Amino acid sequence: MARIAVIGAGMGALAAAARLATGGHRVTVYERSPTYGGGVGRYERDGFVFDTGPGLLHLPAVYRDLFIKTGKETLETCVSLRQVDPAIRHVFDDGTSVALPNASRAGVIAALDDALGAGTGTRWADLLGRAREVWEATRRPLLEDALAADTAPLGRDPYPAPPVRRGLFRRGAPTLAEVAARELGDPRLAAMLEHYAVAYGFDPAVVPASAAVLPYMEQTFGTWYVAGGMRALADAVYARCVARGADFRFGADVAEVVEKDGRAAGLLLSDGARVEADVVVAGAPVPALHREQVVPGDYQDERPAWGSAGARRVVVCLALRGSRPAEAVHRTVVHGSAPAGGRDVVVLRPDDPATRPDDGHEAVTLQVPLGSADPEDALLAAEAAVPGLRSRLLWHHALAPTDATPGPALAGAAGAFLRTANQAALPGLYFVGGWAHPGGGLAHTGMSGAIVSDLIAGGPGGSR
Repeated sequence: MARIAVIGAGMGALAAAARLATGGHRVTVYERSPTYGGGVGRYERDGFVFDTGPGLLHLPAVYRDLFIKTGKETLETCVSLRQVDPAIRHVFDDGTSVALPNASRAGVIAALDDALGAGTGTRWADLLGRAREVWEATRRPLLEDALAADTAPLGRDPYPAPPVRRGLFRRGAPTLAEVAARELGDPRLAAMLEHYAVAYGFDPAVVPASAAVLPYMEQTFGTWYVAGGMRALADAVYARCVARGADFRFGADVAEVVEKDGRAAGLLLSDGARVEADVVVAGAPVPALHREQVVPGDYQDERPAWGSAGARRVVVCLALRGSRPAEAVHRTVVHGSAPAGGRDVVVLRPDDPATRPDDGHEAVTLQVPLGSADPEDALLAAEAAVPGLRSRLLWHHALAPTDATPGPALAGAAGAFLRTANQAALPGLYFVGGWAHPGGGLAHTGMSGAIVSDLIAGGPGGSR
């Protein structure tokens, strides 16, 4: 079997390593940091525990498939998953709010009609009905299969909306912001839709209308939380890698991919050490890993998606005195909050004893877009989700801004929102993780690991 060197220990790289090690390959993972999980991190202090990356899981079937394919223990044997209900609460700058149930189309319609006015639920449901057409058209080519050599069909937006007309001029497919304004008829519904793009760093005025598939996926397949925090998922995947025989070298910074006889042949580490390998799987952006001549023209020819997608945020951890109220909602999006610079602030309040020292305290996490006002000002916005927050506050801690998190691949915009193909031009080199096809997010990076492992096994590259 092959000697496989995996660069990075993010979730996509871990997913690939577990599958490849199960296939009998000699897998070694080289990670420059002291731990695994990439952006799925954790901050602990005084008995409080906070997720510093994704706070929720969507499409858990991706990780169920990973655990089924790599051992006897299922995902639910290794972690405790529970559906979050309500899935999300939206608070708007006019003082109105709405809590949406988990994976219930009828429930969402009723909640919107009750909170925002008759007819709003139907307009939202009709838009997601059109988003379903995007899902059906792109599920396989954008999520389950390797990126096709001919990406021209994916450059066309499958969202079923007529072209935008402005005066005598007619433009092409609309953006998400244009769809929101034209089809929803309520600025609060528009803010709800646009949040799903903003959360990934997409500009709603630029991103194609196909981004409507993001709320469709969440509303259709549900929202889940991992008991103990999302870091527990990274712990479980790492443990599966180790159980299958993958080796990990932490504190190992990769300087470049070594090329020999026209193919990837190993790694050069920053300390000068050389590692021989038959296959290299890169779980980090290519420019930081190899010289231009190693993959001639490959990166230069890639689509300009980086400037248009990459969410950076500040995570603010709040330690509160007092019990979490029974009616508290796990996730609240506070829209257009002036103290936070007019951007969405996400407030996470998990009902999880593992996140707090005792039931007389509560751990709350804020996700504040980078470029907003001082993170401390976000506390004012968070009070819309946590009444009396300041009177309960023991301490708060703002973490350093996160690295840009790539968004998922999207169809349309002439391919500008596609990601790097998983198989490089250089034989023996493969790309995995959020920056590669099919893009960022826990589900998408897990799919990238499945695609890459199938390609290395000689298959067409598919996560089914």
